[in-house]
Amino acid sequence: MGILQNSNAIPSAAGAAGFYSHQIEQSMRLDGAESLYQTFSGAGSGGGKTGTFSCWLKRATTDTTEEFLFNFNKFSADGLRFVGDAYGYLTGTSYVFRTTPQVFRDVGGWNHIVFRVDTTQSTAADRVRLYLNGNQLTFTTTTYTNLSINTDVGIFQNIKHEIAKQNNGSGGYLKGYIAECIGTDGQSYAPTQFAEEKNGVWIPKDPTGTTFGTNGFHLKFQDSSALGDDSSGNTNDFSTNGSPGADHQVLDSPTFGS
Repeated sequence: MGILQNSNAIPSAAGAAGFYSHQIEQSMRLDGAESLYQTFSGAGSGGGKTGTFSCWLKRATTDTTEEFLFNFNKFSADGLRFVGDAYGYLTGTSYVFRTTPQVFRDVGGWNHIVFRVDTTQSTAADRVRLYLNGNQLTFTTTTYTNLSINTDVGIFQNIKHEIAKQNNGSGGYLKGYIAECIGTDGQSYAPTQFAEEKNGVWIPKDPTGTTFGTNGFHLKFQDSSALGDDSSGNTNDFSTNGSPGADHQVLDSPTFGS
């Protein structure tokens, strides 16, 4: 199966309401100067070895600027990032750079990204997995090194986690839109926990039943005065950087076109 693209093919709001069983009502607009961050105060449920990050993303540019989607600071530069239309994952004390041969040039449609970590897996290739619209992506073999079993990468531990910016750096801001960002601490979920295929389109799914763990979160961007409000029940609210105002909450979403 090829990579499915969520093209917002449903032409009207009424049609969208009939097509999507789970509605995402808004997103956060990122102009390249805003981000969200959280420094967790306690040890996570997964011991820094197991967790999932799921997010819907619409990119606004594919220029050569390095843009981070999700970053955690165990080894100062761990996370998911774009460099132009390339996609990569940087991890470990030796800063092994993992890239995908796939390119990401779609700046007009919503895409679902799932980053899945479980270094307790006996199969080395299953310790870090990356998905686009339900399809697992491969890593370039010349730059890919598997993590050792039970490596503590720091995900959802008591360190700073940042969305849409390089962690503890001055750059790497993301330009585009993000919707329904979910973090699960201690659980490594497949993309089907958050989305499903319908009529050849990869669409959001009600995440009810998701186990968030101690430091997990669910960012719906539903409060324009507190865009980092956590809806998981954990009160793991994210702070905003760059002072995004209420106008950064927009109706454009994977289930409702602007």
